[in-house]
Amino acid sequence: MAYQSAFNYTSRVAFEHGKLSNQVKLHRLVYPALRERFALPSQLAGSVSRRVASTYQGLWTKVKQNASHRKSGYTKQRYKGLDKAPVFTSNTTTCTYQRDYRFESDSQVSVTPLKGPWVLGYEGYNQPLDLIQNGSSGGVTFGAAKLWRDPKTKKFYLWVSLAGETPDPTPETLMGIKGGDLGQRSLAVTTTPSNRTQFFHGGAIRHQGEALQRVRSRLQSKGTRGARRRLRPLHLRERRFKADVNHRIAKTIVEPGFLIGLEDLTHIRERTKTQGKKNRRKRAKWALAELAAFVAYTSPIAGGLAVRVDADYTSQGCPNCGNVEVKNRPKQGLVFRCTLGGFTLHADL
Repeated sequence: MAYQSAFNYTSRVAFEHGKLSNQVKLHRLVYPALRERFALPSQLAGSVSRRVASTYQGLWTKVKQNASHRKSGYTKQRYKGLDKAPVFTSNTTTCTYQRDYRFESDSQVSVTPLKGPWVLGYEGYNQPLDLIQNGSSGGVTFGAAKLWRDPKTKKFYLWVSLAGETPDPTPETLMGIKGGDLGQRSLAVTTTPSNRTQFFHGGAIRHQGEALQRVRSRLQSKGTRGARRRLRPLHLRERRFKADVNHRIAKTIVEPGFLIGLEDLTHIRERTKTQGKKNRRKRAKWALAELAAFVAYTSPIAGGLAVRVDADYTSQGCPNCGNVEVKNRPKQGLVFRCTLGGFTLHADL
């Protein structure tokens, strides 16, 4: 609680000083109070100012992007993320290796929160545990960790980041090429030059997402203390569900030694117009960027590579003759029909 309160205090100070995003200036303003008022160690005090400054930097980036999109006519809505100081509610504490946490013998880890240290046993999946036990001898380095408290079970979990060397693929080591299309109707569609195709349909996923949305709407309209208490676990459940689906899709897409090209969908919500509040909510719900990120970090582990490809006009371009025209996608349906050569194919392919 002291760590979380320190975040919200720092966020208010940054907001009152012109929505400050400079980490050095913010650190000078809040460091004495973080040490004395909240009794944070120096490492945790430094991580608080860094994280809050990073949050404000991200918000300022979104404000500038929104101003550009409004000027270009992509959207009329003003981004309101900086209208008030961000509130931090996450039950996490950042730990630095060899200062706030370290691995001991006999499968034990030493963690130093505000008062400590605690020396506890740990368990987990076999592959990460093998990497931890081998340590630097196995080519693995330990990064920052997050100590997270599950608000439902009241248990603590330590998320440790591991970094290792992966060989850069070369044209000689790549075994094939695969292209991927991300979307809502089909979460992902991939194909190879030999027409080996995979479809990951999103109908059942959208159905479950809408069911969770209806429950959330009822709880929000009820507005009681018990309803608000139920909303947080519901949000975590939906987040875990999406991450699990994206992980399973990413592991299926990635193949050893393959070069995978995915659409660059940055700012896709602002660049496309969707009619109706319900349709806009559906488009904004699924984490397409998360799926692309999972593919990007899984590919090097499998000896491959994932790259982003410019998505402009790819849905209108004929793969047979190269003709690009809006009429190639009649009514934005599932059928692609080239107006020049008559080539017909599934729209996502």
